Amino acid sequence: MSTDSKNHVIANYTYTQNRELSWLRFNERVLDEAADETVPLVERLKFVSIFSSNLDEFFMVRVGSLFDLSVLSPNEQDNKTGWTPKEQLEEVYRAVPALLVKKDRVYRNLCRQLEEKGICDVPFWQLTETERTFVRRYYKANILPVLSPQVIDSLHPFPHLLNKVIYIALRLKGKKDTMALGLLPMASDLPAVLHLPENPGRFIRMEEILLHYAPSLFGKNKVEETCLLSVTRNADINFDDEKFDDHETDFRSRMSKLLKKRAHLCVVRLEIGGSISQEFLQQLKDRIAVESHQIYFDSTPLNMKYIFDLPSHLTEETKQEVCFAPYTPHCPAAMAQANSMIDLIRQKDQLLFYPFEEVEPFLRLLREAADRPDVVAIKITIYRLASSSKIAQMLCRAAENGKDVTVLMELRARFDEANNISWSKLMEEAGCRVIYGMEDLKCHSKICHITLRQKDKLHYITQIGTGNYNEKTNTMYTDLSLMTANEEIGQDGAAFFRSMLLGETETQYQHLLVAPEGIKKRLLELMEEEAKKGADGYICIKANSLTDRQVIDALAKASQAGTEIQLILRGICCLRPGLPHLTDHITVTSIVGRYLEHARIYRFGRGDTARFFISSADMMTRNLNRRVEIACPVLDSDLQKKLDWILQTQLEDNVKARQLLPDGSYLPKENHLPPCCSQEVFQKVFPETKQPAPIVKKQSLWKQISTFWKNHN
Repeated sequence: MSTDSKNHVIANYTYTQNRELSWLRFNERVLDEAADETVPLVERLKFVSIFSSNLDEFFMVRVGSLFDLSVLSPNEQDNKTGWTPKEQLEEVYRAVPALLVKKDRVYRNLCRQLEEKGICDVPFWQLTETERTFVRRYYKANILPVLSPQVIDSLHPFPHLLNKVIYIALRLKGKKDTMALGLLPMASDLPAVLHLPENPGRFIRMEEILLHYAPSLFGKNKVEETCLLSVTRNADINFDDEKFDDHETDFRSRMSKLLKKRAHLCVVRLEIGGSISQEFLQQLKDRIAVESHQIYFDSTPLNMKYIFDLPSHLTEETKQEVCFAPYTPHCPAAMAQANSMIDLIRQKDQLLFYPFEEVEPFLRLLREAADRPDVVAIKITIYRLASSSKIAQMLCRAAENGKDVTVLMELRARFDEANNISWSKLMEEAGCRVIYGMEDLKCHSKICHITLRQKDKLHYITQIGTGNYNEKTNTMYTDLSLMTANEEIGQDGAAFFRSMLLGETETQYQHLLVAPEGIKKRLLELMEEEAKKGADGYICIKANSLTDRQVIDALAKASQAGTEIQLILRGICCLRPGLPHLTDHITVTSIVGRYLEHARIYRFGRGDTARFFISSADMMTRNLNRRVEIACPVLDSDLQKKLDWILQTQLEDNVKARQLLPDGSYLPKENHLPPCCSQEVFQKVFPETKQPAPIVKKQSLWKQISTFWKNHN
């Protein structure tokens, strides 16, 4: 960074890249998993669906935000490229079509292979006579009664198109050859697909049925053309600037009102399924008010969420062939044998690594705290909950048992707002004290704080996590959960919740790093300390994304001092590594696999003096500056070794890992070592930490682990 004659900061763009384009490259890596022939076929199809839903959210949130910026602050420049919002939008709209071409190619290839296994997405014209009869009867009994066809002409205004709802659009010719438009929305209560009776592996999508029958719904109008369409609307509500009526003082009611607004924001994308004439296209453009570059033609289904239910309709034999084998997570022996999680944690810190280790020990901790007489209080932050949350149920149970239960519920967890509102009501009814954090800062921290009173002295059990308190995602995301009885960390936890209740953030802590004040400042200090060591310094950070300009510059400065820096970043990376004399001591690894890489680990230094942290925070400006996040040091030497093992195993991954090149592209990691898929290693071999009581039962497993450790140390 440098300054001009007026002391304005001039950003150095030589080793940075645009956030949005980096995200699109991440999503392409998701699509690469769909093309990986070592992945079972239905799982590959799921990756196509994930790619599509990721892109939906990208347009709703990121493109929506850029659209707002282009109107409100057209001259504001991205601090990684110098581009204006309009220039960034142009680059995004230019990059997406090639990804859709790749998606179409991958999807068609998968459909051919799945059809050989008896799994077929059947177009209407390929139905057998028996299947056609079944569909016709189902249509008349269950679909036709809920349809709402509409003609749009001079007397009937164009309706509001709901976000991501599929519509059948028809170009109609009426009396005297006048042209009109017909619309048929897919009713929300209709199933996405209809599985056919003779072979449930064969199914027809609901939009295929509607396309076939739609022309019969518009009376005497002649149907010239039909197509599927879906609009994507800006969903990036700016909560901070919302204005409310004076009498609306309850934050929950404000959130409910904002959710209703989301459906009415501007259109940022129009998807069209199938090919149509220029006349029909112009008709749709004029009605929906989109530009040509915002229109995408897609030959794959416009909504593929139905894929995740597909395995339930397959035979066990077919599932074994086309799906991942079920995985049963490991329960650390000490936790499995412990009669009391609280007593075990008071003897030694515990660390769970989801989904390879099960969430049950933490659930047992909550259950024990809810029932144990010497537990007086439970405090917890909640960002996302499962729809049928055992954690929420145990908090209610604790409150009903007379415990002081405080829940800091973040109602602004994007797209989970309605679920959180429902749970907050239920917990309040059970006697929990529910607070909603601060108006201008989302609380993204993951902390559960249990207070015990024994012989008139308070003791604490503090749990710090990298992921949400959500039992469903705990089986799908890789995350870490530290449980400690460290008194100073416990005192920090108590201070954290006092601050949240008072709406303050500038609290002093002994061990915890708390954003927005504490995490970035300390990370920059630690990076500077490693940079001063030159080639003897070492930084390893595992996170989801890196976008913060100050962090990027600090890493580049450390690299220029000769410090080795290894970054494991699943998603966005705005730093370009490997540039001579700038970032040539930095490597960036991305892993996309069966489980979503979500854990955050920060490591500074080598050997016995290395410092380890786990955190809820990514290296993003929003996390470090505009959210309440927590990073917690891991002080137990055995748990530090466990974290080191996780990091080193991922750095050695040469199966799912991709390496970021200086130009922003990714290539598979190439080396001459035997194949190593880190997630498969975590499934098969897991080192136990030293425990206060004997826990070894299978000597052969320990020999296997011992050999593994020798090879990694």
